[in-house]
Amino acid sequence: MVGKIVEVYPRKIIRNEAVIKPGVTYGRQSKLPQQAINSRSQLQDAIYQSPPSWLDDDDVDDAITDENWLDVAKVFSEFAQAIGVLGSVPFGLKGDHAFGTVVIMRDRSVGGEWEAGRWDLPGLVTVGKMSKVVWIVGILLWMCCVWVCNGQGEYVLYKDPNQKVSDRVVDLLGRMTLEEKIGQMVQIDRSVATINVMRDYFIGSVLSGGGSSPLPQATAQNWVDMINEYQKGALVSRLGIPMIYGIDAVHGHNNVYNATIFPHNVGLGATRQVLLINTWDPDLVKRIGAATAVEVRATGIPYTFAPCIAVCRDPRWGRCYESYSEDHKVVEDMTDVILGLQGEPPSNYNHGVPFVGGRDKVAACAKHYVGDGGTTRGVNENNTVTDLHGLLSIHMPAYADAIYKGVSTVMVSYSSWNGEKMHANTELITGYLKGTLRFKGFVISDWQGVDKISSPPHSNYTASVRAAIQAGIDMVMVPFNFNEFINDLLSLVKSKAIPITRIDDAVSRILLVKFTMGLFENPLADYSFSNELGSQAHRDLAREAVRKSLVLLKNGNKTNPMLPLPRKASKILVAGTHADNLGYQCGGWSITWQGLSGNKNTRGTTILGAIQSAVDQSTEVVFSQNPGAEFIKSNNFSYAIIAVGEPPYAETAGDSDKLTMMDPGPAIVTSTCQAVKCVVVVVSGRPLVMEPYVASIEALVAAWLPGTEGQGITDALFGDHGFSGKLPVTWFRNTEQLPMSYGDSPYDPLFAYGSGLETESVASIVARSTSASAASTKPCLVTVLCLFLFPRYASFTS
Repeated sequence: MVGKIVEVYPRKIIRNEAVIKPGVTYGRQSKLPQQAINSRSQLQDAIYQSPPSWLDDDDVDDAITDENWLDVAKVFSEFAQAIGVLGSVPFGLKGDHAFGTVVIMRDRSVGGEWEAGRWDLPGLVTVGKMSKVVWIVGILLWMCCVWVCNGQGEYVLYKDPNQKVSDRVVDLLGRMTLEEKIGQMVQIDRSVATINVMRDYFIGSVLSGGGSSPLPQATAQNWVDMINEYQKGALVSRLGIPMIYGIDAVHGHNNVYNATIFPHNVGLGATRQVLLINTWDPDLVKRIGAATAVEVRATGIPYTFAPCIAVCRDPRWGRCYESYSEDHKVVEDMTDVILGLQGEPPSNYNHGVPFVGGRDKVAACAKHYVGDGGTTRGVNENNTVTDLHGLLSIHMPAYADAIYKGVSTVMVSYSSWNGEKMHANTELITGYLKGTLRFKGFVISDWQGVDKISSPPHSNYTASVRAAIQAGIDMVMVPFNFNEFINDLLSLVKSKAIPITRIDDAVSRILLVKFTMGLFENPLADYSFSNELGSQAHRDLAREAVRKSLVLLKNGNKTNPMLPLPRKASKILVAGTHADNLGYQCGGWSITWQGLSGNKNTRGTTILGAIQSAVDQSTEVVFSQNPGAEFIKSNNFSYAIIAVGEPPYAETAGDSDKLTMMDPGPAIVTSTCQAVKCVVVVVSGRPLVMEPYVASIEALVAAWLPGTEGQGITDALFGDHGFSGKLPVTWFRNTEQLPMSYGDSPYDPLFAYGSGLETESVASIVARSTSASAASTKPCLVTVLCLFLFPRYASFTS
């Protein structure tokens, strides 16, 4: 009689519903099909299916012969004991009957369970009549693996979570070959990752490039399943070192369908103005970081390439929206997002050492080190020309704050400082970052950043590898030609062009982060956070961030402000290129690298949709993207809301000398605002040319790139909340003035850094009016005066 195959958990093994360890019941039985095996070829076929890619086909072919079944048992046993993770051992059920297969899972912690124990096999191998010798050997091998699973084998320090992280790093490093060390320094794109690649090259990290996903509109479960497959490949390598998966979650989990997309950093910078007394929320970015972290974890990812802590000194730069401000003090404060992403280190924690505080947190990455926001004319990846004092006083302070707050990794910039590529700058990476600032995490390159050390890129790759590693880069975002990188680095180390001590330093830093974040104890993700992706609580937080990021630059005049708008009107016009386009609203780094146009790429609320939800049911909302003058005049609109701005872009594609609204934005603003009272909402990642239009605009709002929650805009437009945002950057009059930042001389902007009108909510206005009415000796007169001064609020007081 053939026994049933069962799943075997760490330290816990069941056979035929009987308990191996008397008195205790563990695990559950698998419902797997059985398959009779009576020949060598049938056994080979079954082994190749159980499990795929984890056994070397050549080894199995060599081991299995028509008469030598003992070798089969030896192959499985040696595999199980050598890798300490997964193996299959034959065991007899009774007499000379056929035997099944047990999957042995090695406990990777000391005394704890390991989630990987739930891998399934596709089928049950049963074998025809066997000799008594084979049966006995099978039983012995099976008992041996039970013994290993029960922790009776060699004690391995680096697998013990109760040991100090530093000791675990030293122990593991001492066991590693040069090839294994170099593999840990490699980060590859998911498009070239396979289980075999992860196992055979000991790959340390995988990433999703911008927009790279398991499949269109992938669910959280799809992401978890894909990443776990790559992780299994890493876990069956000789030492079972888990890989770390990274992604650019730079304004929420922005690459993932249905995730909450928060305002880009420039908008968040508008919520916090340290030079002015303002009602800012000091915990807003921290809460956004925490929400982002759990959504990233919902997809099985433990590492984000965020935050960008560049100080944008020229809006012509295509990454200016990734910067919180032109003021390094604002950027320093905004590094609190790291505390949300990673968790807050305890008071006695050693500052400068990476910290990740739980399974709902992720490792963060401060980028792009250093000076990327100061390049000449804002040209991406170009040269920042400044003396050491300028570099340290403007571009460096936020890195000191990030390191103090426990940031795990730092990404190096493509740019140069005074002509020297940052990816090859030993003085600033090893000397200042690791030395002066005492950063203990790992330094990672940017995408093909090593290739770009030479000009043209990749023209002298071996020399570039040497320069980058010697400069202090620990992990290289290759991301495709990993064979070439590995071979070059192996050759450089073996020839002593790069000392082994430099390799050991790099790998120690990588292992430190992996141990610190608990990756060895919990290498595989599950679905426990899947409901957090795009949750209503996170969308509510994003909506709050949107309304707090809005900067009101013009609002009629003191005696006749246009905002807040009345909800109740006969007919209103909504117009503009950005009024009904969720992709434009989100900007670059949204679902794809460069961003998209349209409303079907993810879930959210457009400005038009938010307006339709906000107004009174009796108000007719008419949408026309580019209305003609006659159309406007013939409809007798009460007022118009126009949303215009930039198309989506990322990095170099966004570099611009013109900084104008996309067409037909200027024409829409001009024709509409001349015909009807209008509020213009500018949806952009930076200031744009607005001076020619300001005179005809009644109210002007900078909305930045608000993300998926358009209702945050209408919250302020209609007075549910007041405007409070302040410009985090200088709004120029014309591009000939650039670069121009606060404190420069001359300084003659259209709107100065820190500008932003404040308004009260309708509820506050009504409450104040009511209070004044109650306190007056002539209440009837006061009420009449209130309704005369604020006629648009009459419907709210009735």
